[in-house]
Amino acid sequence: MTAVELSGDGTTVAIHTLATTYALRLDPEAGSVRPMHWGARIGVDALAAVPARPSPHPDTFEAPWDAAEDYPVQGGRAFGPAALGCWFPDGSTGLELRIVSHHATADQFTVSLADRHQPLAVDLHYRPAPGTDVIERWAVVRHTGDAGNAAGTGAVVLHRHDSGAWCVPPRDDYRMSHVTGAWSAEGRLHRTQLPTAETHLTSRRGVTGHHANPWIMIDDGTAEEQRGEVWSMALATSGSWRLVASRTHAGRCAVAGGAGHDGVRHELRPGESLTTPLFAGLYTSGGFGAASRAWHTYQRREVLPHPGELRPVLYNSWEATTFDVTAEGQLALARLAADLGVEMFVVDDGWFGGRTSDRAGLGDWFANPHRFPNGLRPLADEIRGLGMDFGLWVEPEMTNPDSDLYRSHPEWVHHTPGHRRTELRHQLVLDFGRPDVREWAARWLDQLVRDTAAGFLKWDFNRPLTEAADPAWTQHAAGLYEVIDRLRAAHPDLRIESCAGGGGRIDLGILRRTDQCWTSDNTDAVDRLEIQHGHAQVYAPATMVAWVTDSPNPLTGREVPLRFRFHVAMTGVLGIGGDLTRWSPGELAEAREMVAVYRDIREVVQHGDLYRLRPPHSATSALQYVRENRIAVFTFRVDADFAPGLQSLPLTALDPQAVYRDEDTGATYPASLLSGPGLPVTLPDGAHASSLIRLHRVVD
Repeated sequence: MTAVELSGDGTTVAIHTLATTYALRLDPEAGSVRPMHWGARIGVDALAAVPARPSPHPDTFEAPWDAAEDYPVQGGRAFGPAALGCWFPDGSTGLELRIVSHHATADQFTVSLADRHQPLAVDLHYRPAPGTDVIERWAVVRHTGDAGNAAGTGAVVLHRHDSGAWCVPPRDDYRMSHVTGAWSAEGRLHRTQLPTAETHLTSRRGVTGHHANPWIMIDDGTAEEQRGEVWSMALATSGSWRLVASRTHAGRCAVAGGAGHDGVRHELRPGESLTTPLFAGLYTSGGFGAASRAWHTYQRREVLPHPGELRPVLYNSWEATTFDVTAEGQLALARLAADLGVEMFVVDDGWFGGRTSDRAGLGDWFANPHRFPNGLRPLADEIRGLGMDFGLWVEPEMTNPDSDLYRSHPEWVHHTPGHRRTELRHQLVLDFGRPDVREWAARWLDQLVRDTAAGFLKWDFNRPLTEAADPAWTQHAAGLYEVIDRLRAAHPDLRIESCAGGGGRIDLGILRRTDQCWTSDNTDAVDRLEIQHGHAQVYAPATMVAWVTDSPNPLTGREVPLRFRFHVAMTGVLGIGGDLTRWSPGELAEAREMVAVYRDIREVVQHGDLYRLRPPHSATSALQYVRENRIAVFTFRVDADFAPGLQSLPLTALDPQAVYRDEDTGATYPASLLSGPGLPVTLPDGAHASSLIRLHRVVD
């Protein structure tokens, strides 16, 4: 069966994924694209035999089109949120679209609509991502006026240009899952009943944001971790964004989404077009866990630039030195890190310009001449001589007013003429919508990588946009993408970590251009259990960087054993960020052992399937990673008052006929025991207890 099927009369479209089908009914007369099925796989012939769906309610005040169209427009027959809204040169605002054509290939479907009265057209694109259950959607909005007669036609101003609306099949109830948070408290998962209203999730900050993330899951209120129908959607955009989940009194539900936020405008001149970000969606009948694993598979197959690689164990110097960066101090840390088995050493903030605090230096991207009189290359070469790759922290989109760059180019920052420029963290945001700013950034980044032979950049973004002109809320991110794309094309071996004061820029858009994300500036292992739980609902463990830092934690003051800190960090991409010069010989020896264990299992963690056996708020939480013949099981107990030291933990995703061997103790267990009574787990006494058990399937 091909990925896209059309009925004989061309009015029914079936878009097939690995195990599901998303079906559309085209109505050329009404100019509508209406979803008719999103669930288990069904052939197009069976779908074509389904009668057209009647109005859900006879009341003339209840719109049968609400939450029932793939691309609702402003001023039409629907009363719900519009995916497309605009102002035409003649002052009118309403749209009346008609289907003018559609085109299907083996792996993509496009339907083109045009306004009956105005020079505006929309192409709706659907692409099932191969080998996954994800369908990618996007729209191209086109001004079809005569480019040679701009004065006569005029510009169309778009004030809403979503990628589309995902309509969820009717159910008796609806529940939504999403995350909220703040700096150092990202990814807090919420599951709440969806009200009969419009629920907005948004960022008005010009960046993805800590406070929310552009994804949502919808179920009927009965789904669980390993069972139940779940529909989920995620936007691939790194600027301002908006998701609107609408539930009607008639029992319909839809989620519209796109770049920008309320009030942001984009001007289209004759002949111009706007391509929206991808708005991906998937259905699963296997609960929230299956939805997460499907998103992770999609990222490994279709999103991440180098999905087959194993992410290295890294050391980052920030918490050890903050701004007190010297060649001697960094090299002392590097020697200790290399002895632990670290593979990447990253020099964080404080190496450049006049950067001795957060008040100066951003924008002056040359090695501080007092701290590095011979530049960075000697330090980089010494670090490589220790067997590690060399990385640097950068913040290319920012400048301090106290910098040579700002004194030379104050016009380069986002600002509203005549308004005060708001400083946050003593810095301003450079306008990456400007070609001259992008050219400057691409040039110095290229030179920095060439001069140091750096293999890694931690790309930070430590404040949101303010005083930005309308297009900047989305165009800044497009400019960022262009600079990163140019840099990676020039340096194909370069790897990049996305950071925005921690988890402020994590989305499917930035993940197409970076290799991993700094999940949070909060490195407290207990807090990280919740933060990482929220992250992994959609984003793969291989994208989730976690550090082992000092105890008491520098942010929270919490004291946590080194083993617990390592185990939490080992459930993603392991990093170390503590001041190793202050660690005892015993701590260094334990750290060396834990790094070796992680390097042994990281393929299971980074490339395997994640099963959340017990969530973080449980008395004892547990995660299971499965890849081919190997399994890694992490167990955590935060409070001493909960749960005994010896427990049985039922596992999942086992070969029912197999026997599994504990790689550390040699004990063997039949699958029936592991999935029934459970794996015996022994935790140390007291609070902050953890364990890691490595299992291997015994081959007959």
